[in-house]
Amino acid sequence: MPELPEVETTRRGIQPYLEGQAISKMVVRHRGLRWPVVEGLEALLETQTVHKIERRAKYLLLRCDTGTLLIHLGMSGRLRVLDNDDNIGKHDHVDIFFSNGHVLRFTDPRRFGAVLWTEDDCEQHALISHLGPEPLSDSFDADYLYQRSRGRSTAIKTFIMNGEVVVGVGNIYANEALFMAGIHPAKAAGKISKAKMGELVTGIKQVLEKALQAGGTTLRDFRKSDGNPGYFAQELHVYGRQNQPCLLCKEPISSIRQAQRATYFCKYCQPK
Repeated sequence: MPELPEVETTRRGIQPYLEGQAISKMVVRHRGLRWPVVEGLEALLETQTVHKIERRAKYLLLRCDTGTLLIHLGMSGRLRVLDNDDNIGKHDHVDIFFSNGHVLRFTDPRRFGAVLWTEDDCEQHALISHLGPEPLSDSFDADYLYQRSRGRSTAIKTFIMNGEVVVGVGNIYANEALFMAGIHPAKAAGKISKAKMGELVTGIKQVLEKALQAGGTTLRDFRKSDGNPGYFAQELHVYGRQNQPCLLCKEPISSIRQAQRATYFCKYCQPK
C-alpha cells in the first residue's frame, strides 16, 4: 500500500503540470472503486479549474472552483500525468483531461482507491475529520504523543499506526522509527517515558523525511508519477530483514506478527 511518502511524492510529481489548469473533460471507465465514482461528476468537473493540489494524510486534494476532488490510492492505486490517452489498460479507471494537453490517469488494479467530490470543507469530511496531526507538522511533538499515550496498554507500534493519533505512519516507517528510537514494538504505549516519546517523534520525522528525499519506498505496486520507482527501500534498517544482522549490533533481526502485520526489530537494540 502506498504510504504517506509515496502519496506526497505523487503530489509533488503531478503538481507542476496541473495546478492552475482548467479541466476540459473527465472519462470514467469503471465507477466501482472503494466508493463508487458518482454519476454526473464528469459534467461537473468540465467547469472547474484546479487551483491547488494538497495532501491530508493519504488523501490528495485537488482544490477546484466550487469544491475539492479527493483521491485515495488505496492498496495499489497510481496517478500519472500523460501527454495523451493512448495505450489504455484494463486497470486505467479514470482520466482527467486538462486544457494544457495533459491527462491525469488513475490506475488501480485492486480498485480499493477512491475518487470523490465534496463542496464542503474537507477538514469536516467524514473520511478526514477524525484524523490526527500530520507527522511532519509542529503540532506532532513529544508533549502531544506522550499525553495521547497515557493510560494506553496498546502496543506502541499499533498506537503510532493509528490514524487518529497521527496520520501516515504506515507499517514500514513505524518499524524503522521504533528501531531508531530503541523502543520495542510490543511495549505498551502508556509505559514509555516522555523522553523516549521525544526520540520516537524524532525517529518518525527523520524516517519520513528520508523517504521523501528518496522518492518513496519501492514495494509492491508503487511507482512515482513519472513511472520511476523510489529507492528508500535500499536503506531500511529492520523492515524485511528477518535473520539478517542488525546494522548496529550485528545480532539477527527478529520478526513477530502484530495486528496481522509483520513487525521487525532488534531484540538487543530494542529491549522490551
